[in-house]
Amino acid sequence: MNGAALQNAAPTIRVVASEREMSVTDWDDDVYDEVDAREVFDLIREIRDPEHPNSLEELGVVQLDLITCSDADNHVDVRFTPTIPHCSMATLIGLSLKVKLLRSMSNRFKVDVRITPGSHDTEDAINKQLADKERVAAALENPQLLSMVNQCIYG
Repeated sequence: MNGAALQNAAPTIRVVASEREMSVTDWDDDVYDEVDAREVFDLIREIRDPEHPNSLEELGVVQLDLITCSDADNHVDVRFTPTIPHCSMATLIGLSLKVKLLRSMSNRFKVDVRITPGSHDTEDAINKQLADKERVAAALENPQLLSMVNQCIYG
């Protein structure tokens, strides 16, 4: 959150999903547990919005039904929906999502983070940036940007 005027001063706050119920096998290392969309959602749901004191889940930016995960194909696809079509923080939000997943998941997974089609004015340009490993790596070499990403992820 910065001192500048907010682009979306009164975002809609949504009801959050209930916590995932744990089973006795969740902590058993002898039982193979496929990674699923709910597990991915649980990793990113509490990432904070850079402009508001709310989680991305509360703002509806991340939603369970916009996540696909194939454990067999080692692929995770996360779509996110900025609160307004001209959100200047969309790239930072996408970068925060990608970094959180890359830090939290096995490196066998290919992680794609993209804007939900039709939800942002510059979605093609942002999606291109988020898909480019070198651009992501270069962004994370910037100490100020890395600090902002970490602030979103860890609060």
